[in-house]
Parts: sequence; structure tokens; C-alpha cells
Amino acid sequence: MKFATAMRALANERRLQILEWLRDPRRHFRAQVDGDLVEDGVCGLLIAEKLGVSAPTVSEHMRVLTSAKLVRAKRIKQWTMYKRDETAIAALKRAIRDGL
Repeated sequence: MKFATAMRALANERRLQILEWLRDPRRHFRAQVDGDLVEDGVCGLLIAEKLGVSAPTVSEHMRVLTSAKLVRAKRIKQWTMYKRDETAIAALKRAIRDGL
């Protein structure tokens, strides 16, 4: 994970909101047909629905979060599921806490 890339990803309120929701997906998202919300991640369409944006807009947010290694993407059928990468997030928190 590149620190600058992660910080740019976190500089957007919508992406921060998505990360917060993904921390507890069962609480924040309705059940989905394919894949488990916790084990597999949340479908991008559910994220777009909750955020009130189009699928292409949420795809761009998720591309940024995935590039920053803060979120992992997984394909199930025609859907892309997103899940927080807790190891990468913990490493970023340590880097910030330790003053880089």
C-alpha cells in the first residue's frame, strides 16, 4: 500500500462513508441474492443504492479504494463484491499513528 494513494482515497467523504458501512455490512445493507455480505463483500449496486449515486459513480469510488488497497474486490457471477481489507487499514492506521 502506498501511503499517498491511500490518503488520496480517504480524502473523499463518500469513500469514507463507504468504508464505514463496509465495517458492518449486515447493519448497513439489505440482504443480497448472490454472496454473503460479510464473507464475500457487498455488491457494488447495493453501495450505489445506499449512497444514492449511479453504478458508474460508485465504480469509480470503489476503483480508487481498491487501488489504495483499502478494499478488495471479488467477482460473483456478473456482480462485483467489495470488502474492507482490514490488514491494510490497520497498517495505514499504524503508519499514521507512528508518524510515518
